[in-house]
Amino acid sequence: MSNLFTRLKDSIAADLNDMLDQKEQKNPIAMLNQHLRSCEKEVKCVRELIDRQYLLKDQFIKAYHEATEMTAKRQHQAEIAARASENELQEFAEKEHDDYKQKAERLKNAYDTSVKQLDQLEQKYATMKRKLKDMYLKRMELMSRENIANVNNRMNTVVHPERAFGQSFSKFEESELYLEQLEQKVTSNYHHNTIDARIREIERGLEQNKAN
Repeated sequence: MSNLFTRLKDSIAADLNDMLDQKEQKNPIAMLNQHLRSCEKEVKCVRELIDRQYLLKDQFIKAYHEATEMTAKRQHQAEIAARASENELQEFAEKEHDDYKQKAERLKNAYDTSVKQLDQLEQKYATMKRKLKDMYLKRMELMSRENIANVNNRMNTVVHPERAFGQSFSKFEESELYLEQLEQKVTSNYHHNTIDARIREIERGLEQNKAN
């Protein structure tokens, strides 16, 4: 059953890819616009993630400063408790001091890592924006080529209509030629019949004159 679903899924995916390929061949500009919109969304999403990372970096450094302050504070409190022979309080302060010190170290490492990651993300983001801008330029080039092709097609339609209409135009020419020939034939028959009638009329007149 799983193999059946797999084959069905692959078949649907293949049909979808064929449909997209046909659409791309018919209207490449529309498909390019669709790709551009998808890339624009990705760039926007990456920018949002980078901004969120900046917030995390700020939170790391803020928490680090708080931890270092508490480390120094607990160190000072442990020293006061030691001078006052408050062993239990001293022990608690020293334990807190060690905890905050470790926490500060983790936060410092997290902060340093976030800074490096941000540098890498910013570089990748700049690359994405540059590639997106290149895609915009390529779209303009394709649109220009398509526009020139459309202009040339329209000019060819005017200058060489037989290329635009092909067989239909040839049939039109044949019909036009047939009408011209038919018109000539009708005109010729008309003149021929008219001459015959006139000659017969003249002959009748001559015969009547002889009879008189």
